[in-house]
This record gives sequence, C-alpha cells and structure tokens, in this order.
Amino acid sequence: QKREISNFDYLMYLNTLAGRSYNDYMQYPVFPWVLADYHSETLNLTDPHTFRDLSKPMGAQTKERKHKFIQRYNEVEKSEGDLAAQCHYCTHYSSAIIVASYLVRLEPFTQTFCSLQGGSFDVADRMFHSVKSTWESASRDNMSDVRELIPEFFYLPEFLTNANHFEFGCMQDGTVLGDVQLPPWADGDPHKFILLHRQALESDYVSAHLHHWIDLIFGHKQHGSAAVEAVNTYHPYFYGDKMDLKNIKDPLIKTTILGFISNFGQIPKQV
Repeated sequence: QKREISNFDYLMYLNTLAGRSYNDYMQYPVFPWVLADYHSETLNLTDPHTFRDLSKPMGAQTKERKHKFIQRYNEVEKSEGDLAAQCHYCTHYSSAIIVASYLVRLEPFTQTFCSLQGGSFDVADRMFHSVKSTWESASRDNMSDVRELIPEFFYLPEFLTNANHFEFGCMQDGTVLGDVQLPPWADGDPHKFILLHRQALESDYVSAHLHHWIDLIFGHKQHGSAAVEAVNTYHPYFYGDKMDLKNIKDPLIKTTILGFISNFGQIPKQV
C-alpha cells in the first residue's frame, strides 16, 4: 500500500514464511499466473481483461471447469485419508515435477527432470514448450492440470531458451522442441517477455487484487469451509502439517502417503 516493497518481494517473503524454499523442489516458491492474454500483439496492462482472475484458483478460471470440479467434489463420499477422499483437486499447483518441467532447459533441473521421469525426457507434446498452451492447459483444457508459476517467470529469461541444445524430440505436428514459444507481445525475445511479465506482476491491477490469491494459497481460504466455498480443496495428503504420520503404524500406508506427497506436492503452511 505504501509502495515500499514490490509485489515480487512480498510474495517471496510470504513463501519463505510458509516454509517454501529454492532448496526443496517439493516445496518450491509458488507464484501466480497473473495474465490471461497470451495471444495479443501488444500487452495492455490497463485493461482488466488482460489479467487472470486472482480471486479464483486455477481450477475455477472458467465457469465450465469450475462446475466440473464442484461436481467431482460432490460425487465423492467423504472418507478422510483415503485416496478417494472428497476434494476438488487430486493434483497440485506446485510439485517437484512441475518445477523441473518449467526449468528443464537449465541444469541441474534437466537431470532432476529426467530422474523424476524415470531416466529420460517426457513425450515432446507433454513437455513445457509454450507459455500460451501451458496457460490454456492449466486454466481451461486439462482437468489434471492446475499448476501455478515459479518465481523464475518474473526474472530469469535463460530458462526459456534451449542454450544447451538438449534433444527433446519432435511434437506430433513435426515441430522440433527447442526454445519455449512466447506470446506475440514478447516478439520472440525472452528478455522482453520477462520485462513485460514483471511489469504485469507490479501493475496496479495485480496490486489491487493480489490479496485474493494470497488468501487461496497462504491464507484463510487454504482449507476448511472457506476453501470449499472457493473451490480450493486438495487431496488430504497434500496438507502435510495436517497429516499425523507418527500415528500411522502401517509402513505401507506411510510410504504411500509420503510417495504421494513427494510426487504431487504440498500445500504451504498457513500464514
């Protein structure tokens, strides 16, 4: 409010308070998608339609998608701790594989990605190859994709180029996978993309609405009845601090839960 700290610094501070760290891929700092416009030739930061709805999680960015997730929630019988537990999302907005897939063009993340994938790159069409298509997948098209962003999207142009010339293979349409495809308004320049994307994060619109997203990720809409109302509940295993692993005697169940968390992500500590 006093313009004494940037939105970026504030989000980093909140991530740190919530136990997120660059040292842990499973609890990596989480940042929001702030834009919804990845098709225009120029980016208009004075138009509200340019921006993502920060008051809603990624699973509720369109009415149709929101309705489907509410339907899923209502169809599952409540069974705490079971794999079929009542929740809106069985995948997470931040996990080790999401972080590694975004940063796959840079070491050591390339090796991390391959080890998480069982020793090789994923099918080319499933790799992170386009900002626009990733937004469309996470906000509209893919019911198992509700990913948010990582801090690098706001300061590190290098992760968008395949400077190490890794061979990721070809997509089904014959396109060789290389640099990340950028929106038209970036003019094919990763530095321009980062500059404009950071300007979007620090824009008046985002400054006025960012607290809604913070409520969803770090605040009172993170779990409980407020989360249900906000279409923002995740599988019980994702709430690490709510799972009492010490009292689970069966080693197989304990291993399953820990494997689930390490593969699919964790909710930040509530701030």
